[in-house]
Amino acid sequence: MGGVALLARELGFTVSGTDANVYPPMSTQLAQAGIELMQGYDAAHLQPAPDVVVVGNALSRGNAEIEQLLNAGLPYISGPQWLAENVLRGRWVLAVAGTHGKTSTSSLLAWILEQAELSPGFLIGGIPANFGVSARLGQSDFFVVEADEYDTAFFDKRSKFVHYHPRTLCLNNLEFDHADIFADLEAIKTQFHHLLRTVPGQGKVIYRAGDAALADVLARGCWSEQVSFSATDKADWQVASASADASSFEVLAHGQSAPVSWDQTGRHNLENALAAMAAAHHVGVPLEVAAQGLTSFAGVKRRMELLAEIDGIAIYDDFAHHPTAIATTLAGLRARVGSARILVLLEPRSNTMRAGRHRAQLAQSTAAADQVFWYQPAGLDWDLQGLVSDSPVAAELFSDTSAMVQRVLAETGPGDHVVIMSNGGFDGVHQHLVTELNAKILSKS
Repeated sequence: MGGVALLARELGFTVSGTDANVYPPMSTQLAQAGIELMQGYDAAHLQPAPDVVVVGNALSRGNAEIEQLLNAGLPYISGPQWLAENVLRGRWVLAVAGTHGKTSTSSLLAWILEQAELSPGFLIGGIPANFGVSARLGQSDFFVVEADEYDTAFFDKRSKFVHYHPRTLCLNNLEFDHADIFADLEAIKTQFHHLLRTVPGQGKVIYRAGDAALADVLARGCWSEQVSFSATDKADWQVASASADASSFEVLAHGQSAPVSWDQTGRHNLENALAAMAAAHHVGVPLEVAAQGLTSFAGVKRRMELLAEIDGIAIYDDFAHHPTAIATTLAGLRARVGSARILVLLEPRSNTMRAGRHRAQLAQSTAAADQVFWYQPAGLDWDLQGLVSDSPVAAELFSDTSAMVQRVLAETGPGDHVVIMSNGGFDGVHQHLVTELNAKILSKS
């Protein structure tokens, strides 16, 4: 919704918005764009009456502003529908869908197109470091959108991505997630099949080979050209000669090859890169140009973002939300740092995590770390103590972030890598740890 606000502002609209808890980097981005942000929900925020209210999917009936807009008969529309009608119509949409890697792949794709001098527009659920913003209109017909399967709004329970009508569609992977709106994986597959129905026959569907759930979705019906990619299985787009940490590799496609050396790590990022390159190829970007674009890719904020290096201790911020993402991210870091210690601070914050639907996989997902500090936030529906008991590595549980930070300070030392994993603000742990670590170093000097 922050990205939609940026696009509306760029189109010339006067934009304001409300939310219960906005934190950096989105809050900073909105302020820099001159968008007024009002904290909390209050009917008074809709006075004077706006020309239209763009409603995010986090708001339900009973919310003070939702009730006010309905009672007052104000015009309203969902974020995805507003995007489709005001930005995407008439453009070549390149959409990236899947359980994992949407933000990174979308950012990679937008940067490759930028490096190919195609000046794309984009709407991404994070902030690509190369661009510094999560959304822009661009100066061409091409528009990259992170295509989320979450529902659209309180009045439209279809997945957001059915509004986007992509000509190029990337399907990264498919696992169960969003337990608050989907009963099971089959329900998610149905929504992905609806997405496939919106891709034109002259469009292209780019999918990860070897993913059984995606194969099932495609088998239900696909009327577009299909192109596969995989870092491990046979596919149309493959990798060869990959280093252990995936920081260098060779891309093979269409009987050609191109070398890549970049700052990203992990097999999951290899596959993100392949998907982005295949999508860029669909709009005419040559393989070697796409490979060159990867070398200058600077990553995405909150996706293994290096926050600080203090006294030889590296601190990272990662937007973890699923056991698979946790495991692959830590495995990538392990491949890069070798035997150096990895300490993880982890908050299970997503709706699916909070409901305990992933509890059986969570403990094992941290196996590549040396020590894990779990945070039990208020309102969590289950006790995390079992994760500590079942942990394959040293683990501790905290219900107070200040105590957690002090424990991490006592444990960490030069050469360590500290990864903070949460898809929320984590009670300011990131800044708290950096501040305390700096103070600790100063006290020694």
